[in-house]
Amino acid sequence: MTPIGFIYSPFSSLEGMPIQPTGAAGVRGRVEILPEYRAGLKDIEGFSHLILLYLFHRSSGFQLEVVPFLDSQPRGLFATRAPKRPNPIGLSIVRLDSVENGVLNVQDVDILDGTPLLDIKPYVPVFDRREGVRAGWLESTGNAVAAHKSDARFAAP
Repeated sequence: MTPIGFIYSPFSSLEGMPIQPTGAAGVRGRVEILPEYRAGLKDIEGFSHLILLYLFHRSSGFQLEVVPFLDSQPRGLFATRAPKRPNPIGLSIVRLDSVENGVLNVQDVDILDGTPLLDIKPYVPVFDRREGVRAGWLESTGNAVAAHKSDARFAAP
């Protein structure tokens, strides 16, 4: 895969950054699209939210069981959103404020500064929102995600 751009945020270190967009409410960032991909931004300003797919570029290795943020016991990797994965791809839903010359100004950014962007998809409620959703072991954590910050547990060695 080849990056189509880069994500810029106030977070230069993994430690202390939000672990999900819910915990990054109001945090501003920008997504700079490389010139050869900017034509693909046509009509994007009509969407309030975007799904960003990106590379966890400072992640290496993985384990199939991890102690995730918001928990103290090991869980299966695929039942978590831990960044150390066989294919280290991240996903965040951000709020789009404006589009200017190939730059998306966004909010609710929980992404490390300089992260390579792999793709953008519009968030479409009729496509993406589901009824009757279960959240597995995360149901017991309540709204703790909004206040929880990252620590060094998933930092590259």
